[in-house]
Amino acid sequence: MNRKQFVKVAGLSAVSLGGLAGFTTSTPSPENDRTGKALYVPSRKNRLPKELMIWGVIPLQIKVSGKDTDGSFFVFEHAGMGKGGPPRHLHYEQDEWFYAMEGEFAFEVGDEKFTLRPGDSLFAPRMVPHVWAHVGHKPGTLLLALQPAGTFEEFFMKSCDMASPPTPEEADRLFAAHGMKVVGPPLNVG
Repeated sequence: MNRKQFVKVAGLSAVSLGGLAGFTTSTPSPENDRTGKALYVPSRKNRLPKELMIWGVIPLQIKVSGKDTDGSFFVFEHAGMGKGGPPRHLHYEQDEWFYAMEGEFAFEVGDEKFTLRPGDSLFAPRMVPHVWAHVGHKPGTLLLALQPAGTFEEFFMKSCDMASPPTPEEADRLFAAHGMKVVGPPLNVG
């Protein structure tokens, strides 16, 4: 899937995301997990057979692995999360799409500010600094997609091995190793 196709598709509702698997720019190979069969992941469940928590604080459910799509895209969910979010960062080679399912989320993409509530979506293009945080009083759920997948899934696996958020220096190294750059702190959510 090229970037222009992804931008068109990014406006789809969350229930339409399953149809994205048919868009690909590469040929399946023995090294990937493509089986030619549907992939079903139940609500609030992970594609992988284990519970994942980023830095011990951000829940993660992988819905479509980059391995499922030959790296075309990666879909994941942060379900039932408390207040907070990642540091301000940018992706060098990936576009990112967000869909609020539950709760309220504050976003900044470049110089623009947004509030996402259930049913709202937002597209953040590559190379544009962005930051987000759950700011609601009840747990929030956010569905996200990245195109292409890059090594973002590996970034998450390393982040899930950490019991607490990284120091600024550790975050710089971790993000840089996966095609991103930290450019500021997380949003202050009080």
